[in-house]
Amino acid sequence: MRRALLRPLALGALALLLTGCAASVPSPSGDQLGGSLTVYAAASLKGSFDEIAEAFTAKHPEVEISPVYDGSSTLATQIAEGAPADVFASADEATMAKVSPFALDPAVFASNTLVITVPAGNPKKVETLADLADLVTVLCAPEVPCGAASAKLLSAAGVTVDAASLEQNVTAVLTKVAAGEADAGLVYATDVVGRSDVASIAPEGADEVVNRYPIAALKDAANPDAAAAFIAFVRSGAGQKILARHGFGAP
Repeated sequence: MRRALLRPLALGALALLLTGCAASVPSPSGDQLGGSLTVYAAASLKGSFDEIAEAFTAKHPEVEISPVYDGSSTLATQIAEGAPADVFASADEATMAKVSPFALDPAVFASNTLVITVPAGNPKKVETLADLADLVTVLCAPEVPCGAASAKLLSAAGVTVDAASLEQNVTAVLTKVAAGEADAGLVYATDVVGRSDVASIAPEGADEVVNRYPIAALKDAANPDAAAAFIAFVRSGAGQKILARHGFGAP
């Protein structure tokens, strides 16, 4: 046989060659993640998740992240209908519960509270929740997390608001107020961070209505390894620092 004909010197050279090759081949690790990763996230997470995605891809350059931002309830409906998401980050636990048959081990990673938002300069001199009853006010629809939180906050304050419109995500509320199409609205505290076209007022009782944000990989994720790594990064010290810069509270 050919193996029996090899001389001792040749065998030694072969052994050295194989050892060198083995040393040059990196062992599998999380740093070798690749492929595409689709992240469905609440509209209020856009600024922070865009920055988190940039930091994550700097660490894992072979992963291409495709974020989809909208109202949590809209995203949950799409997931239930088979949308090809790898990760879902919701603005409240109740909405995450709606996709529990499709999600793996949701974990809370951030918290948020509501503020009154008004156009820059506060032309209507809004001070309290009670003022909203007499103004052109826009709110999130009750079926989305910011709408459910708004209803709870207004109810606790004994204030009834006949909303000029009910929006499907918090970004739409902020857009209308910033454009002067409404006198005021209720949005998350994080939505007004760094904005010069709107002002905000922290209403009494807002600290009692806290939205807790959970994140989870989907059971049929096309890229489960990248999904798990992304979630770990969101929950890591680096991810938490980014979220804090955007105004989010601790989990």
